[in-house]
Amino acid sequence: MFDTLKRLFVSEPAEPHPEIDPHVAASALLVEAALADGIYADCEENRIRRILAEAFGMDAAKAARVLEQAESLAETAIDHHRFTKVVKACLDKQERIALLEQLWLVALADGEKSPFEDAFIRRIAPLLAVEDRERTFARSRAEARIRPS
Repeated sequence: MFDTLKRLFVSEPAEPHPEIDPHVAASALLVEAALADGIYADCEENRIRRILAEAFGMDAAKAARVLEQAESLAETAIDHHRFTKVVKACLDKQERIALLEQLWLVALADGEKSPFEDAFIRRIAPLLAVEDRERTFARSRAEARIRPS
């Protein structure tokens, strides 16, 4: 009887999550930003591909592989901590601020300012240890980059 009770209250240790590649974790956040409004538009996907090429120096084939992994992880993610934990550990503060700017670039890629995308980035910023002021400046820089000259 005690063995039965013991089995009920003693849980097996959870399997550790396999370590996520930092590029995939950052890319999953980019995909989640695109998905925040419920629509994953082609222009958002294209923006993510450009970010992978420019920021991470990936060729088209590697960017496609990383994006495929990121899309799969983002679609099945329960929360963002799995990704932000890796990004925070692997990127310095300036790189995390740059990632926030890239999140804004993705969110604004479709030309619409969605409150859902805005809320997503507001939630992510503190998880990446980026203050509100820096998040606001990152948005301003992203808007300036997208604004037609």
